[in-house]
Formats: sequence, structure tokens, C-alpha cells
Amino acid sequence: MATVRVALIQMSCEPSTEANLAKAVAWVREAGQAGAKVVCLPELFRAQYFCQREDHALFAVAEPIPGPSTAALSAVVREFRLVLIASLFERRAPGLYHNTAATLDYASTAVDHVAGIYRKMHIPDDPLYYEKFYFTPGDLGFRAQPTSAGSLGTLVCWDQWYPEGARITALKGAQTLFFPTAIGWHPSEKEQFGVSQYEAWQTIQRGHAIANGVFVCAVNRVGHEHGEVVHDGARISGLAESLAGRSAGEGIEFWGGSFIADPLGRILVRAAHDKEEILIADLDLDQIEVARQHWPFLRDRRIDAYAGITSRFLDDASA
Repeated sequence: MATVRVALIQMSCEPSTEANLAKAVAWVREAGQAGAKVVCLPELFRAQYFCQREDHALFAVAEPIPGPSTAALSAVVREFRLVLIASLFERRAPGLYHNTAATLDYASTAVDHVAGIYRKMHIPDDPLYYEKFYFTPGDLGFRAQPTSAGSLGTLVCWDQWYPEGARITALKGAQTLFFPTAIGWHPSEKEQFGVSQYEAWQTIQRGHAIANGVFVCAVNRVGHEHGEVVHDGARISGLAESLAGRSAGEGIEFWGGSFIADPLGRILVRAAHDKEEILIADLDLDQIEVARQHWPFLRDRRIDAYAGITSRFLDDASA
């Protein structure tokens, strides 16, 4: 039996980027002490979710990969012989930035043990999620990363709604899909839509597990944020009154609820909506083979009939 212990770090984020990095290192160390061999941090864990506004000053938070965050995290990766997924604001070149997940593997000889990176492909632009201002869409495609703990696929937040990304990543050999996330409620909408929004988020990802016969690990943050950022000891921005539009001053209440699902879509573990915690599960990778034998979706795919999937919309229904 090939079993891998996975830990998801559901954390809240402080205004200070330095404090968040220190907190992340401490959480990863705790996960390592609990026997985890793969650990995943939430999306853009180094800062409060700053995409609630468009502010050029916030580009100062970006960093190269390898860089300060991977340097700090690599020590605990090495100490506990881990694989770690860390979502970062990548400064690729002057004026070119990505929302990037770095996979650190203690077995890698690369700088800071960075075995590979994935750049977020789907970039949202919605009220309080103004990511198109900051991030260039990924240009590396969907990837399965070989690691000392098996083949892992990483997609980031908004990617989790697209079956195409999960499918291609699984077809490339990923046994487990990780979705580092920063998603939550607009407070004024929570009462009416809160339950349905969270359930839709969970359901679509459980669907990826079932359709592809893989494990799915989704890790979110918690807490109510207005995107306040203190970097290198200086406050960059984040006043609630600076927020634009109808949601000014509300911020985002991140809904937590991180979870791990098996290849049949069953929830193995789920976190609370309102507190920090480490979510741990032992994944029996042999279940992938069993699930795909009994539900042979990959076998029965009609790859000869899917040409239309690469069109934006099939305007001519007869095509």
C-alpha cells in the first residue's frame, strides 16, 4: 500500500508579510512533526489578500522564485524531508508578475529545493478580486510534478472551477490535485448566498476527484480581511475606505472549509469555517487504480469527439 500523509495549512493572514512567513514556517514545522510528507499552504499566504484594490504600490510585495520565501521554507522542508507547495506573488521580470505555486521537494538539488513551479492560468476580475491588474496568465500550461511523495498537480484558486485544467493535469499523471485558495464571502451577501457558494465550491472540486480518479486537496484561508499590507516594515496600503464600488469597506470573510476528497469524491477530512488548523489525511494512492477500474472514465472518453472544447463558444451549432 502506497500511503502518503498530507497536511493542509488553513491559516489567517496578518498585515505583516514577515509575520505571515514566520507563521507559515511554524505551521509547516508542526505538520512535519505530525508526520506529513506533503504540505500545502493557502494562496498568496505571505500577505492579506491585496487584490481587493488596484494599487501599483503593492507590486513591492512580489518576489523572485527562488527568493526570500522559498529560502525560509526550504530549511523546514529539508529538516522534515517534505514536499511543500507554496503559493507566491512572483516577480518574473520588471513589470511581469504571476500568481505562482512553487513545489519544494527535499530530494531536489535545485536552489531552495524548488522542484518546479506552476503559474495560475485562470485570472479572475470580479468585485474585490481584481487579479488581472496584478497577474499575467500562466504560460507553463498544466503540469504534473514528480516528487519524492508521488506525482502532484497544483492549480490555484480560480483554476478550481475549470474541469479542463483538472483533466489535463490528471492526464499528465498527477495522482493528487492541490488547490491553494483564497476565497470567501462578501459580507453583505453571506446570509443569502453563503451556503450555496461554499457548497458549489466544494462540489465542483469533488467532481474533479470523481471524473479523474484522483485525490483533491483544497486549502483556503480564514479571517475577515481588508487587504492591509505591511512589507519591509512599511505600511503599503489597505485602508477600508480606499476600496472601490459597492463593496467599499466590507472586505472579504474567507470561508475556510478546507477539505480533502478521495477518488470517489468522498470527503476524508474538512476544516472549520472560522479557525486556523492543520488538516491531515493519509492518502492510499492504490485507491486511484481501484477507482479507475470500477469507474473507467479515462478508458471511455471519446477523444475523437471533443474538438469543440477548444472553441470559445460553438456559435454554429451544426459545426
